[in-house]
Amino acid sequence: MRPEGLPGPRRPAAARSPALNKTAGADIGARNEDGLTPLHRTAGNDPEPAVIEALIEAGADLGARDEYRGTALHLAASGPQPAVIVALPEAGADPAAADGIRIRIVGKRAGNGRMYRIALLGAGRIAKVHVESIVGHARTELACVVDVDRAAAESMADAHGAKAVDAEAVFADPEVDAIVIASSTPTHADYIEAGAAAGKHVFCEKPIDLDSARVCACLANIEGSGAKLFVGFNRRFDPHFRHLKAELDAGAIGRLEQLSITSRDPGPPPGDYVRASGGLFRDMTIHDFDLARHLLGEEPVELWASASTLVSDEIAALGDVDTAVVGMRTGSGKLAVITNSRRAAYGYDQRIEAHGSDGILSAGNVLESTLVHGGAHGFTSQKAMHFFLERYSAAYRAEWDHFVDVLDGVAEPSPTGLDGARALAMADAAFESAETGRRITLALG
Repeated sequence: MRPEGLPGPRRPAAARSPALNKTAGADIGARNEDGLTPLHRTAGNDPEPAVIEALIEAGADLGARDEYRGTALHLAASGPQPAVIVALPEAGADPAAADGIRIRIVGKRAGNGRMYRIALLGAGRIAKVHVESIVGHARTELACVVDVDRAAAESMADAHGAKAVDAEAVFADPEVDAIVIASSTPTHADYIEAGAAAGKHVFCEKPIDLDSARVCACLANIEGSGAKLFVGFNRRFDPHFRHLKAELDAGAIGRLEQLSITSRDPGPPPGDYVRASGGLFRDMTIHDFDLARHLLGEEPVELWASASTLVSDEIAALGDVDTAVVGMRTGSGKLAVITNSRRAAYGYDQRIEAHGSDGILSAGNVLESTLVHGGAHGFTSQKAMHFFLERYSAAYRAEWDHFVDVLDGVAEPSPTGLDGARALAMADAAFESAETGRRITLALG
């Protein structure tokens, strides 16, 4: 399915973007003798997309999609005939200037190579993120959309050649291979159970539910169904955090001793959102709890938390907190600290620091631009990206790639439902500690 707004394939004029006869395995990101890649636009201010042809084998896959920033790539044809890649950058932009561009034509990837039909449950803000991952992947297509707001469902479905249906139709449709749950939190567990009962694999936004007992019951109810459940803790898939994790696992800093995770939103959410969110620890810190478990490599056995309301009177009136610090200790003695706030004047603050016996690793904020201004006053860099939609765009695409691997049967889902249950248990413990002032013993085992 072609992403909305992209034109159909056409053969390029020789003066604009030359055809390439490349076989499977060839690198079309390599620069030629003029220092150009095939993805350079030959007419920098031409509003029309550049088109590049490459002769590839049937079923070949274009890898490293998420490393190509600022350009929509669409595999418009596959087979023994030339495949057309449509690149639509901004006027005057240089696509090849993107960091780490290596668009490589590879052979058919592991798995069965089939196209998967996906049902999206929800048509709100986070659903709009996931629909782009679905329609942007070469091997998934949007089959249908469900939402209590029928007009929103129809609008999203119409934009991507799908249909708006009710949930019962999704679970009864044998042509739907998997469901993505991006609806309101109270629907998640019921949809997971219904999807699993219908033999459909499940991608579910966090949390599974706000009640730990309901989460445990849900996981018990789907056990033995054969359905795979993936929980969308997308930060595990952020390329910067993945790099840090890989270095940790490779022993780059020896034995991990201390872990610090910072997460601050640019501003507080509206009251209606806070009222339904389950509170800061279950809504915001839950991502950091999952990331801490992932990076520590062992379960925390003790947790303590302190929280205040320093940002929003509305949040205070709703009985929630907007500023928190959480500490935890693992069985081997590793220590971790999470710092949260609903306010950061400088943008979305997302950082990790890991200290070990032989050194330190840190992953800093991703900035709106790499521009640095130097003058008599010193040097000034740009603000951090505004919020999660911008900051974690690559992570959302990468987690969808992983889910397709799960559908192919070449990977097991990670994070799992159990990961979701354990992160929620840590959120519950943080609430208890913040309210009572006591350290809480964890039994996540």
